[in-house]
Parts: sequence; C-alpha cells; structure tokens
Amino acid sequence: MRLAATNLSLPFNADESALMMLLASELRVKQEDIQSLRITRHSLDARDKADIRSIYSVSFELSTENAKRVALLGLKNVGKLPERSEREPEQGTVPQDAPAVVVGLGPAGLFAAHELAKRGYKVIVIERGKPIAERKADVETFFSQGLLNTNSNVMFGEGGAGTFSDGKLTTRIKDPRAEDVIDTLVKFGADGNIAVEAKPHIGTDVLSHVVADMRNALQSMGVEIRFNSCMTDFGTRDGRIVSVTVNGKEKLPCCAAVLAIGQAARDTYRLLVSKGIELVPKPFAVGVRIEHPQDFINRSQFGRFAGHPRLGAAEYRLTGKSGSRGVYTLCMCPGGVVVASSSAENQVVTNGMSYHSRSERNANSAVIVQVNPSDFASADPLSGIIFQEKLENAAFRLGGGDYSAPAMRVGDFLNRKKPEHFGSVAPTYRPNAVPRDIRKCMPPAISNGIEDGIRTFARQIHNFDMYDAVLTAIESRSSSPVRIARDENGEATRLKGLYPVGEGAGYAGGIVSAAVDGMRAAERIISRFKPMRG
Repeated sequence: MRLAATNLSLPFNADESALMMLLASELRVKQEDIQSLRITRHSLDARDKADIRSIYSVSFELSTENAKRVALLGLKNVGKLPERSEREPEQGTVPQDAPAVVVGLGPAGLFAAHELAKRGYKVIVIERGKPIAERKADVETFFSQGLLNTNSNVMFGEGGAGTFSDGKLTTRIKDPRAEDVIDTLVKFGADGNIAVEAKPHIGTDVLSHVVADMRNALQSMGVEIRFNSCMTDFGTRDGRIVSVTVNGKEKLPCCAAVLAIGQAARDTYRLLVSKGIELVPKPFAVGVRIEHPQDFINRSQFGRFAGHPRLGAAEYRLTGKSGSRGVYTLCMCPGGVVVASSSAENQVVTNGMSYHSRSERNANSAVIVQVNPSDFASADPLSGIIFQEKLENAAFRLGGGDYSAPAMRVGDFLNRKKPEHFGSVAPTYRPNAVPRDIRKCMPPAISNGIEDGIRTFARQIHNFDMYDAVLTAIESRSSSPVRIARDENGEATRLKGLYPVGEGAGYAGGIVSAAVDGMRAAERIISRFKPMRG
C-alpha cells in the first residue's frame, strides 16, 4: 500500500539514510519493511540558528499487513497517499474554423499553447520580441552599452519577463495544475529538485534553455510561432473576436485569442481601452532594489552554519507598515544581480535576477511600498500606468539620461545625506549606477515608506540597515497596475473569445500562477471548440 508521511524533522546536514531510520522508528516497523521511499517535499526550518532542521514529506510502500498495524497507531502525520487527479477537459462541439491565436510567449502564453497543441488544436503564437538566443544578445548589448531595443529586452521576448529573473516557482495557489507546470518544466530540462523543494527556483541561465526546448516541442506539435510580431489591432463580429492584426499589416483569423501580453505591454493596454475593453486600476507597489553582501544574509539567516554547501544562499521575506501602507520585500534574489528592465525609451526600471548557482557576491530584493488607485487622482483606467511612467522617467533623468540608475547607500538615505560615492557594497546594476539622492525621483509617500520599511526590517534582520547597503531606483513593476476585466468564463467582459491571462491581465503573480492561468484559458477554448483537422 502506498502511504505518505509529513513533517519528518532531521538536522539539515543529516545523511538521507537517517530519513529511513526516522521513518521506520515513527512507523514502528523495520527499515527493510519500507519500500520505494521517495522524498516529495523538502524545506528548511532555520528559526533556531543553532539547530537548523530539514523538514521532509515522503511517500513509501508498506505491505497491507504493516499498513494495518501503522493505521492502529493513529499517527497524525501518516496516511494514504492522495491520488493525483487527472484533468481532461471535455471537448466542445463548435468546429474550430480558424486557429486559436496566443498573444505573448511568456509562461501564460507558453502553457496555453501547450495545452491546446497536445490536444490537437491549431495554434498560432505571436510574440513581439525575439527568440531567446537573439533576445539574450540584445539584453547584453543594453547592459554593456546602454542601447535599448524596445521590443527585445528583459521584459519582451521569448519566455517573458520571468526568463530574466531568479526563475522562482514558489506559488501560493492550490490549483492542481501547478504540479503539471512543474512536471512540464522538468520534462524540458529543469532540475528535478524543483518538484521537491518548498522554495524551488530554476535560475535565469537554465530557464532560458527550458523555454527554448519547450518552444521547439510546440513547433514539432504543429504550433506556428511568429517572433517580431506585435498585436496592433483586432477585429470583432457580433461581440466576438474574429481576427488579430500583426504589425499593422496582416490579419490573422482566429476562433479565440489568449491575451498573454505581460505587464510591460503598455501600447496594448492603450489599444484595449481604445477598443472599449474594460480595464480597471488595481493596487500594486513601487520602490527600490536593496543590495547586501550575500555572506551577510547567510550569517543573518543561518548563523554559524552559514556557507554550508547543503544550505546554499540564504533568502528572506520581510513585511512592515508605513502608516496605512504595507511595505515588504519581494522577488528576493540570493547571490544575484540588479538588472536593467527598461522596455521603453527614456525610462529606468530595475528588477532582480539570479543564476542557478546563486553564487554572485550580493543579495538583492525589492523594497516596495503599496500604492492604491486613490493615489493616482484620476478616473483614467490607465492611471496606474501613467504613475509608473512618471516614476521611470524621473529615475531616467536623475540617473543622467543614459539608462544609468540612480542609487545611494542605505546610510545616506536614512540620514538624508547627499550621496557622493558607494562603499563596501558595489552596486551590480548595468549599464551603470550613479550616486544620486533617490528621493528626488519618487513621491514622499514612497520614499518615507521605504525608510519606515528598512527601519522595521532592521529589527527583523539585525543590521539590515547597514550603512553601505545599496538602494537602486526604481522598482516600479512589482505587479500589473491594471486588471483586464473578465467574466466567469475567463473572457473579457465586453468581448467573447478574448481570454486575458497572466500577470499582464492582473490575475497572476509569478511564473507558476501565470502558467496555470494560461492553462485555464486553453481549457475553456477546448470546452467550446473541437479541433480543426488538416
């Protein structure tokens, strides 16, 4: 009989053979009675830095007789292994008279296309950016020379913005599709550990290969993928979308369209508003990236065990308040770098990125302050985007107008001193970071919120407010500032057949949740249409 056990606690540096001994002891059986032991989840408990623990969930086989004996013990952490439900959406009856068009090749678009293709549906994917190899070259040119390609950068191109991140796969959603996402990523080259670790990540360097392999698989399944192809208009008939216009010229007939545009596609948001699609401003958060030495973060989280190869680079997640506003860290990148994430001219935007090894000298994270539609003082559905653009333009000007980012030491920021140089922590942002008073590119509510947050976080991690830690502005794209309204069937409220999905639509917050949202849209298309043949 297949059983599962949870909350098995061992010293973090214990050999995995100790796990078998612990399980046998809890079950009161011999080790040889336990068959096919498999770790299903692993996490670290570092609350007691003198006794850091590994916490395991496992599955295993017992004979029927032994399973009955174990059941009599009444162990709360042992039970039958839950069966994984197989989802197979019922196919619709409406003939697919034109391809389904997927707009955007980030996680939501990739997984929407994958769900449709593996069930035989005709799919065309359009992506305004370039394939990953060409995209990486454009990104490096921007980092090294400050030459921005507005359609091929950290935000736009194959894989979406998540490709140039830590590749975090942590998600709070409970949707069973999340397991399918992880399995698919492993199938296309991600480390199998992501299926086990409580805080999995792939790393930018590995994720780019996973994305390329998944695209190759889609093409082998008959999916047509068009790069350098931007949706510039769409056609409707009787309240349904019937075509998508590419690059202002070619009309692609479609039975439905999955809108997986990502949150940087501001021209597309403006197109949607002009066409009468309902968009609603939503809360989001803005702030800066903060950098500390990774060794410092390791010591703060792991104490004397810092640097142990089994622990790797330490992470943190911190929350606080500034008046009525939430302040928190987001997208923490252990052993990573701060990246230039501009996607439009004359704007400076920052984000964070880690490679699989997480071996760079600094740790970085967003320190961001909540903003609400009431802060924008406008009824314009795009008021949050306008707010972002003002901040990004201000950061560009403050940095000198060449995509250098304004940055300063935490100590100078907290003491309101004019920044003149950096200290022991060197900023990692490229093309360049220059010492500037970052308060000058953001409203007082934001800068004061950052100050309150850092002082609060210093009570949670001692010396988080170290003088030489670096703040780099501006982190403005923590999440979409707008939501594309959709109905109970996932369609845009004012246009049937248009399925807004992912982060850009305001319904996801990370790679996994975006991918799951794309899968849901695909299933809804499947439930309406039967695949076209030939």
